[in-house]
Amino acid sequence: MDLDPELAALRPLGGFFALRTAPPAAREAPPSLPTLAEAYGDASPDGDGHPLTLRVRKVALALRAPETRIAASVAQQGLAARLWSVALGCAALYGSLPDLDPRLLRWDPRGSAPDDLWLTEVHARPGDAATLTDAVLHAHLEPLAEALRSRHSVAPGLLRGNAASALAGAARQLDRWARGHGRTDVSARCGALTAQILAHPLLAATGTLTGTAFRRRSCCLYYRVPGAGVCGDCCFARPPRSSPRAPSG
Repeated sequence: MDLDPELAALRPLGGFFALRTAPPAAREAPPSLPTLAEAYGDASPDGDGHPLTLRVRKVALALRAPETRIAASVAQQGLAARLWSVALGCAALYGSLPDLDPRLLRWDPRGSAPDDLWLTEVHARPGDAATLTDAVLHAHLEPLAEALRSRHSVAPGLLRGNAASALAGAARQLDRWARGHGRTDVSARCGALTAQILAHPLLAATGTLTGTAFRRRSCCLYYRVPGAGVCGDCCFARPPRSSPRAPSG
């Protein structure tokens, strides 16, 4: 199936998969939103107006996070989930994916979850695992992790674990949809792509994939939010009673 300009096949999969695209007459819209390339860079090095600073602050306020690094971790995992969902969904449904160059994706850091992304141009690329890895892990998640580490001192292993967890979560959701709609072909492609991507050297040591279940070896720190428990794929069976710092891998 060829990519359509609106990526309409993603819409039934839900908010993490659906991606807004600019109509042909509005390729420059919305000009007020930063691109993800700008978010990963130092367009506003003084801090307050930087897109990542805005996003982490919003997440921190929403969660009542006692530490900024918790909000940074949750913000990174949310954006990773969006990017993996779009890429994996397109690869499994269309057999190809759009060019997800950070310069083509505009982002509203003040938006609600799932992250509001707008692709300004739709150009098809191959849908193989290597292309997905380049499109998401290398083009987005590595520069995003570097930016967050420099601003919020989040451990590299934690961020890699978040990246793997986000991929596994997207795959699980897509597999559930595919099986529910009799699309065994989509389920098979999804499973094969996910396993290949998780075998990448940056992700291979982050956890174990069994079927569609993933158990990570690090913790995203969400358990440190007041009233929160542990995530379904956490390395902890229950929230630690007292731990100054969670495992970061």
